[in-house]
Amino acid sequence: MELAYREFGQGQPLIILHGLFGQSDNWNTLAKRFADNGFRVFTIDQRNHGLSPHSSVWNYQVMAEDLHEFIETHQLIKPIILGHSMGGKTVMFFELLFPHLAKQLIIVDIAPKAYEPHHDAVLKALNAVNFNEIVTRKEAEAVLNEYITDFGTKQFLLKNIYWKENDSKLMAWRFDLDTITKEYNNIGVEIPEGKCDTDTLFIRGEKSNYILDSDEDLIKEHFINYQIKTIANSGHWVHAEQPDAFFNCVMEFIS
Repeated sequence: MELAYREFGQGQPLIILHGLFGQSDNWNTLAKRFADNGFRVFTIDQRNHGLSPHSSVWNYQVMAEDLHEFIETHQLIKPIILGHSMGGKTVMFFELLFPHLAKQLIIVDIAPKAYEPHHDAVLKALNAVNFNEIVTRKEAEAVLNEYITDFGTKQFLLKNIYWKENDSKLMAWRFDLDTITKEYNNIGVEIPEGKCDTDTLFIRGEKSNYILDSDEDLIKEHFINYQIKTIANSGHWVHAEQPDAFFNCVMEFIS
């Protein structure tokens, strides 16, 4: 699948993958900072997200294959690959399927383990938004308010609303909500068996429960040359909550 992307700067290639319900422009500010420090940065829309094509087939196998196709199409040699949450799991699958193509891996706030479904409220909220009746973002936000209390989560989701080109009065979600709802359980799976000796940095948020101390044994099983760094005063969206600390942590690893 030919993925949509944004490109910044020149130098060592650095690929950034967003998480569930995200899109490439979530990373614009940090991408420009990395570009200013000598990297050719690609922020990618994974399938069924952002401006990339939609498909009823949605799992880590095909997302890893999409990433491989992107690297080959753009003739990238030894890219550094960074992925947040779902994007981080895509990076892990990619490394096991296509070993040694990446120079370094950066996995942000996700572990190799399986996760219990925990987006039920978000999926209910998104599916409750009827764009045949709702014509403003404020109306969409009012529907989300019935299911979601966290302000940041609501604003993050609302960024995915756009007006269709063929009907300026009809809004829609950028992501493929139907497929995400149907295939959601594919996103919580554990990575396959296998070992990786590529240098790998795991970054976790101090207030997040996505990477626990007890997960280190499983990380060690798969990633021989790993390290784990914790960003203080941050939750799951480490890069958005503590961008300076996150940037410095990544730069220390890849410089």
